Amino acid sequence: MRAERGDGPHVRHLLGAYVLDALEEGESGPVARHLQRCEVCAAAYLEVAHALTLLALLDVDDLLE
Repeated sequence: MRAERGDGPHVRHLLGAYVLDALEEGESGPVARHLQRCEVCAAAYLEVAHALTLLALLDVDDLLE
């Protein structure tokens, strides 16, 4: 997957991997630059990062309820 395609790429499909620092070499930089100039993707990034933070608070018993 490449983060930069066309004139105005949107990287929302890469945000989960970006938050987890799981992108392939060379993909994080383009995603970071895109997030600096795209308010829509920056807002989506915050949602993904917040969701990850909330998931980290759960334990197995929470998931079984």
